[in-house]
Amino acid sequence: MVSAPANVKAKNGLAGLSLAATGIVYGDIGTSPLYTLNTIFSSVTHPITLAEEHILGVLSLIFWSLMIVVSIKYVMFIMRADNQGEGGIMALMALALRSLKPQSRLRNGVILLGIFGAALFYGDSVITPAISVLSAVEGLEIASPELKPFVIPITIGILWGLFLFQRKGTASVGRLFGPIMLLWFFVLSVLGLIGILTEPKILNALNPIHAFHLLHDSPWAGFLSLGGVVLALTGAEALYADMGHFGRLPIQIAWFGLVLPALLLNYFGQGALLMAHPEDITNPFFRLAPEWALYPLVTLATTATVIASQAVISGTFSITRQAMLLGYVPRMNVLQTSDDRQGQIYIPVINWILMIAVIFLVLGFESSAKLAAAYGIAVTGTMVITSLLAFIVVSRLWAWGWFKGGLFIAIFLGIDLAFFSANFIKIESGGWFPLLFGFGLFILMTTWKQGRLLLRDRLKNDAIDLRTFVSSMSKEISTRVPGTAIFLTANPEGVPHALLHNLKHNKVLHQEVVVLSVRFMDVPKVSYSERLTYEALPNQFHRITISFGFKDEPNIPAALTLLNRDYLELNPMQTSYFIGREALIPSQNSSMPLWRQRLFINMFRNAGSVVSYFNIPPNAVVELGAQVVL
Repeated sequence: MVSAPANVKAKNGLAGLSLAATGIVYGDIGTSPLYTLNTIFSSVTHPITLAEEHILGVLSLIFWSLMIVVSIKYVMFIMRADNQGEGGIMALMALALRSLKPQSRLRNGVILLGIFGAALFYGDSVITPAISVLSAVEGLEIASPELKPFVIPITIGILWGLFLFQRKGTASVGRLFGPIMLLWFFVLSVLGLIGILTEPKILNALNPIHAFHLLHDSPWAGFLSLGGVVLALTGAEALYADMGHFGRLPIQIAWFGLVLPALLLNYFGQGALLMAHPEDITNPFFRLAPEWALYPLVTLATTATVIASQAVISGTFSITRQAMLLGYVPRMNVLQTSDDRQGQIYIPVINWILMIAVIFLVLGFESSAKLAAAYGIAVTGTMVITSLLAFIVVSRLWAWGWFKGGLFIAIFLGIDLAFFSANFIKIESGGWFPLLFGFGLFILMTTWKQGRLLLRDRLKNDAIDLRTFVSSMSKEISTRVPGTAIFLTANPEGVPHALLHNLKHNKVLHQEVVVLSVRFMDVPKVSYSERLTYEALPNQFHRITISFGFKDEPNIPAALTLLNRDYLELNPMQTSYFIGREALIPSQNSSMPLWRQRLFINMFRNAGSVVSYFNIPPNAVVELGAQVVL
């Protein structure tokens, strides 16, 4: 989910945004022609025979899937469900939760769906770079068969360089994405036209009757083909997820004006080639090109797949940050890679985990055909979850009602479930990986969320009422030192443990004492006018709450500059931040299973520093420990 290059929005207007969206949003779906038809007709698990009626049926399925699932469902419908202009599975979950009452029984189900959808997105993020780059480099085998032994090393080298590059950011290379992908889609169109002109009857596949005949006359072959057809739809979630960077209209213009026509021409061109030369099924995409163009085409395809991979990797950084701010993953070190584009971030831990997983996939599966067996489960699972969450939004938030909303969503959900079930049979041959990867992340995310709620309740139950405590301070403490002490706490109604420990050991209070809590909202951004709330308490105590959205940078010192000086004037040189560091102890009597408690404690112990997470100056921090029994 790479942000548009700096100043694109201001300088280039709609045309510039559409070009940028072409390069960044459509990399994944734009490189699908490299492996889709090859996977369907030469699958390592359930290949479909290259009969003419099968070719026409499969192409018809691809055409109508692109029209119904991508064009209608995502581009025209789902993109309307924006959270203050932001899209993606986390934004859709936030919208669905907003339409439900806090005590609603559906609320927990919506949260679990959203978390699992995000976990499946990570599985997709691992497979996309592996299959995309590997399928492009495999073109070397067509150009020169003796280069086959070098395909895996070259692929790993490219992927290693891609992940190594992440720390430098994507602003500079981002400016090249649009023109390169524009050239890519132009080449797709030309190659497709060349193929279609050799067998014009391939255009009969536009008639949906061929898709119907495939599913009716050869139900097993038609069902199996759905598992490959979905590969033509990979990247559809990116249209929705990247909406916040470009807006709805530029993405729609790029899709209908360039990407969709180019994809259809190329798929139909490959189908025409297979009608005339079934033996070219080994790699129909590269077989479309004349021999002299193979090496340049391999270079262009590799570049396009690197761009597609870059978009997915950056999307993973973005969704991790959103999940972090919404409280579903532990704090991690987030580095800003651009001075003027907040969306361009780098998360080292996620980057290296992805790199190791991607290289493991390439070494383990060794070919794009085998990787394709693992692809699809995560994509279709996310599509199903998107439809279910959209049902909540349209029926409750948009007030369509359960019946009307259900009838509308049932069309999309039925198609999504058909794709998902067709991919489910791939589990044994590789589909287990994204499910296992996603399920593992789902356990981690739900454990962190449940553990944080349990810890919050424990601290809240043990806390002393803040107002009662503050009112007694004039009698208990006579020594107050100059300066301001800011105590961070998750419970603004109770006395922070760090404040109690400071009194116990140092027996002094600062002249001004601030009890500060941070609240993360289910909206992308919180306006400056709503960022900070202030309440004056007796005896020079102050209670402040800072609110951030899931796309905001959680910078506490910057937020405190918004404080009205009539309330409290903060001098950074005389301000100290007191932070509690809890040591967690598992309990047999906890509502959380013991194995989950231990997992949460380990995650809690290794979470990123609160200091760097909230951009607090390290030399102004005092940490005080406390034990908490879960």
